[in-house]
Amino acid sequence: MSDPAKPAKPAHAGTPTLRDLRGLTQARIALGAHGAGLPTGAALAFGLDHARAREAVWTPLDAAAIRAALRAQGLESVEVRSAVSDRTEYLRRPDRGRSLDPESATVLDGHGPGFDVAIVIADGLSATAVALNAVPAAAALAARVRRAGWSLAPVVVASQGRVAIGDPIGARLGARCVVVLIGERPGLSASDSLGCYVTFGPEPGLPDSRRNCLSNIREGGLSVEAAAGQMEALLRAMLAQGTSGVALRREDPAEPTPALPAG
Repeated sequence: MSDPAKPAKPAHAGTPTLRDLRGLTQARIALGAHGAGLPTGAALAFGLDHARAREAVWTPLDAAAIRAALRAQGLESVEVRSAVSDRTEYLRRPDRGRSLDPESATVLDGHGPGFDVAIVIADGLSATAVALNAVPAAAALAARVRRAGWSLAPVVVASQGRVAIGDPIGARLGARCVVVLIGERPGLSASDSLGCYVTFGPEPGLPDSRRNCLSNIREGGLSVEAAAGQMEALLRAMLAQGTSGVALRREDPAEPTPALPAG
């Protein structure tokens, strides 16, 4: 039997461990309860985050704004699109998002071949992530590419693109490596996460096992500078070993993960 002299713990009180974790993540933990449901604030926040996720998926990529921001960073760019006709087809036909529109393919022919690195910015499943994070990530990587003495292709801005659209783009440019910066599928904790996929020897039809991935590039996740450092490390390893994906040996240690606070 419970002791009536001891006050009951509030349903929303969470243990100290959960409170500590809640301060380190945007995941929905220790939300508490109001009767049989969530507190009003948590329920409203859930609805808002769901709306943000839907908006991230359906908002069109503002390619002109991305190119203007790249130009301000001193980066030349080219605009292309996939074989997808509209957003509904993009969601229903992932295969078409991996292929270049024929007219876009001819546009790339005038910019190559012969580069060490090509950077592709694609909307993916979150134009929000691209608008917030893609240009800073591309600029940070471009600076490292130049310091390393590698040749850099014009940045390619691809609308309605999937990850594998980097393969035909890289092949058309004659790039040894392609880096695809793409909006990740939004969740209820974050709708602005940028993903990065790096591939050596891009060509149409490569399996996903040939790619190396970084994810959650955003404020509150993997920082742009940390991501650029890891991209550079991947490129160095790929150019030295002539491969990528599961066959790549990472001899350099990954950046240490910050320790959780004591207590």
